[in-house]
Amino acid sequence: DSKVMTCAAVWRMPKELESGSHESPDDSSSNTQTLELLCHLDNTAHGNMACVMWEPMGDGKKIISLADNNILLWDLQESSAEAVLSSSAALEGKGQLKFTSGRWSPHHNCTQIATANDTTLRGWDTRSMRQIYCIENAHGQLVRDLDFNPNKQYYLASCGDDCKVKFWDTRNVTEPVKTLEEHSHWVWNVRYNHSHDQLILTGSSDSRVILSNMVSISSEPFGHMVDDDELSDQEDQHQEEKIKEPLQDSVIATYEEHEDSVYAVEWSSADPWLFASLSYDGRLVINRVPRALKYHILL
Repeated sequence: DSKVMTCAAVWRMPKELESGSHESPDDSSSNTQTLELLCHLDNTAHGNMACVMWEPMGDGKKIISLADNNILLWDLQESSAEAVLSSSAALEGKGQLKFTSGRWSPHHNCTQIATANDTTLRGWDTRSMRQIYCIENAHGQLVRDLDFNPNKQYYLASCGDDCKVKFWDTRNVTEPVKTLEEHSHWVWNVRYNHSHDQLILTGSSDSRVILSNMVSISSEPFGHMVDDDELSDQEDQHQEEKIKEPLQDSVIATYEEHEDSVYAVEWSSADPWLFASLSYDGRLVINRVPRALKYHILL
């Protein structure tokens, strides 16, 4: 009946593709690998899935999914062939409330998640499934995405249809700590760099990917030392002469390789200077933080 349902499932990758496998698949000889379906996350009673999140640390047995106005905490059984719903919570209020996105915090022993619905950001404790903070009207229009600072436990970033990226300290939610207004259309994605939290990646319907240096609210406000073996003698001497001053927030680069809306940006989990963007134009673009700017940031 032309009805669209969004669901979620857990799959296992082929052994050859698992991290730690040193064998590079030979494209010419290898056949296409197939994924093994382990189980479905049964959301029939809860509505359409908007988002699925693995527990950031731990043994990979816990998953949270957001389905319409429900938060569902799943426990994968030993065989991983079944997902048991261990607890849940519902978003209550006027109208048809629906989650748009969420992130699981890597801090506080992974007991907190943040969710977005409409223009509101909320924090939840996964042990009690109770709300712990609420940022109403975080954005002027729909909140599209959010991300936790990997190094500062109370900081998170959000973005939305008001073309803005905002940075929050969840201990004081009355005002954002900083606001970025570099995009000219909806901002779909915001991502902190896993290693250097001053590097912020955003993607937007304005077809652009913007790499920003939000150093003033990072865990490295005075820059960061690179390994000595990466420096030449001349650079080393220059480093010693240089008086440490707080670096300024700035846009590092704007990437315009896409011809249509950029719906996803993501940092590499293996190389902190590598990132990818995905667009409605059917293109996946992989970029690298400019080398000169990389050393400028680090030094």
